[in-house]
Amino acid sequence: MMGLEVNLLLLILSFFVIATLYSSVGFGGGSSYLALLALFLPNFLEIKSTALLCNLVVVTGSTYLFIKEGIFDAKKFLPLAICSVPAAFLGATFALSQAVFFICLGAVLAFSGALLILQFFTQPVAKGILYRHHSRFFNFSLGVSSGLVSGLVGIGGGILLSPVLHLLRWADGRTIAALASFFILVNSVAGLLGQVAGGNFKVDVSLLLPLLLAVFLGGQVGTRVSLKKIKPQAVKGLTGVFVLCIGLRLVISYL
Repeated sequence: MMGLEVNLLLLILSFFVIATLYSSVGFGGGSSYLALLALFLPNFLEIKSTALLCNLVVVTGSTYLFIKEGIFDAKKFLPLAICSVPAAFLGATFALSQAVFFICLGAVLAFSGALLILQFFTQPVAKGILYRHHSRFFNFSLGVSSGLVSGLVGIGGGILLSPVLHLLRWADGRTIAALASFFILVNSVAGLLGQVAGGNFKVDVSLLLPLLLAVFLGGQVGTRVSLKKIKPQAVKGLTGVFVLCIGLRLVISYL
C-alpha cells in the first residue's frame, strides 16, 4: 500500500513538472502524460482518455491567459483549427490495438522530438514579423493532418504543429505558442468527443482528479512564466530530446 501511495505521489509531481515545462512553450504535455501513464496503467484506453483530459485542463488555462494578454489572433488561428477539429474527432473514433497504438504514438513522438531539436538550432523569429499568407490548401492540409494524428494517438497536436510553424517562420514565438494552446484545446475536445462516440472513453476518477489538479497548477505556472518573456528555446530543445527518446523506445518495444 505504501509503495502505491509513493508511486501516485511521484506521478502527480511528474505531471505538475511536465505541465509547467510544456505550457511555457504553448503545449499541453499530452505526449509525456501518455508515456508516463503507460508505466502505471494497463488499459491503454484509460491512458488515452486521462492524458487528453489533462491536456485539455492545461491548455484551457493557457488559452485564457493568452487571450487576456491580447496575443490571440482569431484571423490567423481559426482556419487551421477549424480544419483540424473534424479530423481529430474522426481519428479518435478508430479502435486501435494496444501494440498499434503505441507504435503510432512512438512514431509521432519521435518525429515531433526531431522537429523540436531542429527548431532549437534555428534562429527564433523576431516579434512583429509579417504573417506569411499561405494558400488555403496549405492551411487545410496542415490542419487536417495534425488533427487526424492527434485524434489517433490521444494528443492535442500542438507538438506537431508548433515546430512546423516555427520552421516555416510563420510568426513570432509567443504568437505560435498561443496558437498551439488553442489548437490543442479544440482538438482535445474533439478527440474526447470522438472517444466517447467510438466507445473508447475510459477513466478512473480517483486517479484522474489529483492529476487534473496537478496539471492545472503546473499549466498556470508555466504560462505565466512564458508571458514574462523568458526565452523558451532551451526548454524546447530539452523537450525535443525527451520526446524523441520516449518515441524511439515505444517503437522499439512494441515492434
